[in-house]
Amino acid sequence: MSRLDRITGSILGGAIGDAMAGPYEGATRPVTIDRQLEWRLSDDTQLTLATCEAISNSHQVDPAIISSTFVQWYRNSLLTGLGASTSKALSELNVGGHWALVGRKGEMAAGNGAAMRIAPLAFCLNPQLPAGRQVIRDVCRITHHNEEAYAGALAILLAIRAAYLGTWVGEANLLRLIIPYLPDSSVRDRLMEFDELRPGVTLENAATQFGSSGYVVESVPLALLGAQQITELGFEELIESIVRSGGDTDTIASMAGQVCGTILGKTGLPKDMLRRLPSKERIISIAESFANTVMELSP
Repeated sequence: MSRLDRITGSILGGAIGDAMAGPYEGATRPVTIDRQLEWRLSDDTQLTLATCEAISNSHQVDPAIISSTFVQWYRNSLLTGLGASTSKALSELNVGGHWALVGRKGEMAAGNGAAMRIAPLAFCLNPQLPAGRQVIRDVCRITHHNEEAYAGALAILLAIRAAYLGTWVGEANLLRLIIPYLPDSSVRDRLMEFDELRPGVTLENAATQFGSSGYVVESVPLALLGAQQITELGFEELIESIVRSGGDTDTIASMAGQVCGTILGKTGLPKDMLRRLPSKERIISIAESFANTVMELSP
């Protein structure tokens, strides 16, 4: 599988997860899946695409350029369902605020809004290098000045990068591969708890015990626990399991979809799910342009 296919698969996989799980956002368990519901995209996909566009247009990962692109999408009414932290940041950026200052601070900023849009950086930056981590932190801080939010975003990025580089090939060892590279945090602690769960635990059971809200300590580990089961469940059943877990379904499914889409590539995503994706051609166009840019930037 080519790296181009993996990059495009990551963006599309996240969009499919977002769109399918979107109608169930905020649902409480048990959740019954209605296959006739219309799929819808949210800011999870929109901000990821805006990040791709910023990198494609500038050929660099620069928080100032990414935040400027966010503002363009915001002004053009291309963002829907914004969370409180992201909405605050974008409204302040829109009136001239500096990207390093507008993000929400404190305990209330520990949401998953940075983690849900971090995927494109996994293909451009090396998180093992201090310079790479600094850029990742800066991009997170556009909307979230919180160390747990950063740790959650880094966990998603590490998982996607492991799939992209072939360090992780879809086996049930994803969590232990990324835990050593995370800072001391509640996100890391939760991933360690999940790694010790008995084999075969369902996502619904994990969500019941640990939660599935938009709090980054709940959502990111649940997304990665799900991604770790991709070989066992398959893509469609994985997304359905996340929906049945309730809570912040669209973001959790989007993050898991980004990780698993990297493993499967565009060619490995279920064709019927891809056909149902809203704005499919536009998403593919942005994703492919971004993937080609990554190839140009790679040594």
